Amino acid sequence: MKKEMKLEFDALPENEGFARVTVAAFLTSLNPTLEEVEDVKTAVSEAVTNCIIHGYGFGYEPVMDQDKEPEGEEKPVPKVYITCAIENDTVSIEIKDKGIGIENIKQAMEPLFTTKPELERSGMGFAFMEAFMDKLFVESNPGKGTTVRMEKKCGHSFRKADEE
Repeated sequence: MKKEMKLEFDALPENEGFARVTVAAFLTSLNPTLEEVEDVKTAVSEAVTNCIIHGYGFGYEPVMDQDKEPEGEEKPVPKVYITCAIENDTVSIEIKDKGIGIENIKQAMEPLFTTKPELERSGMGFAFMEAFMDKLFVESNPGKGTTVRMEKKCGHSFRKADEE
């Protein structure tokens, strides 16, 4: 039986921890090891941080046009969207933004590449996602946003199969 959860939240730096813990809580039905939980939390943290910092530029230099809102009205905060599914012993996680997108995905996924060196970004986000998850897929359209899909097998049934 497939289980699913969807989450939508403001793309603000302080919400990264909320996303990480929420996905970890959803994962518990697989009876994951502590290491598996930490791997997933790290990958989610990196993907959400990429949405906030690189997709929207929030917390730093917003990429959205501040002059478009009528005077006296507050500009709406963009959202980050997470969909998680558990099927058998695998958790699938999709993290999406509707930000500026990525011009060159291959280059962006290279270790140490960053578009924000002035913010002391290490350029290891995609490398960490790839290292901690079993599968990583990145889709992006400049001007329309980025979607990161990750999968990881975990839990009791996965460990038992390895022992046989």
